[in-house]
Amino acid sequence: MGTIRITASENAADTVLWPKLAKFLPNHPEINVEVTIENRFTDIIAERYDMGIRLGDEVARDMTAVRIGSDIRIVIVGAPRYLSRHAPPKRPQDLANHACINLRLMSHGELYAWELRKGKQRLDVRVEGQLVFNGTRQILNATLAGFGLGYVPEDMARPYLAKGQLKQVLEDWCPAFPGYHLYYSSRQQSSRAMSLLIEALRYLPSGEQIR
Repeated sequence: MGTIRITASENAADTVLWPKLAKFLPNHPEINVEVTIENRFTDIIAERYDMGIRLGDEVARDMTAVRIGSDIRIVIVGAPRYLSRHAPPKRPQDLANHACINLRLMSHGELYAWELRKGKQRLDVRVEGQLVFNGTRQILNATLAGFGLGYVPEDMARPYLAKGQLKQVLEDWCPAFPGYHLYYSSRQQSSRAMSLLIEALRYLPSGEQIR
């Protein structure tokens, strides 16, 4: 019994956390879950969360990470109306000639550098544009409206790519990252409720999730 407090990014909550919670909670009516959406890496101990969910498996010392999702590819996309007025970039250096929609990292206040990978080549590209947001959903909306190029998770962009509302550019430079991981303090004594939820969220490569 009790309430489990979780902090997660918007995309993680929508694509990984909620689908599994929707299956888990009906079987455990005694467990309450409170989810806070924050697009930053949160100090869960200082802010009194039981768990956090973020992309990748790099977590602070004294934290335990559990993979809860498959690898995620980040893509660069633009609306047809924008790309009809601006030649699509052929190489990362061409991004300097484009309006790009930036992401502000609230954990340390800096703009996120777009991480591009092609074979052994690795570039962190600082882009410029008229708009800055601290959430990927807002970046996607501005990209759909034709305000520039956006750098967003592929699963978020996929429905719009399929309908032709977005087009992908620099496809061979867009990398895949380790998927979402649940993290919690290794010093924390896990309750029965937490243990059950961790197992329900755990990612299995076979696609068969623990119930």
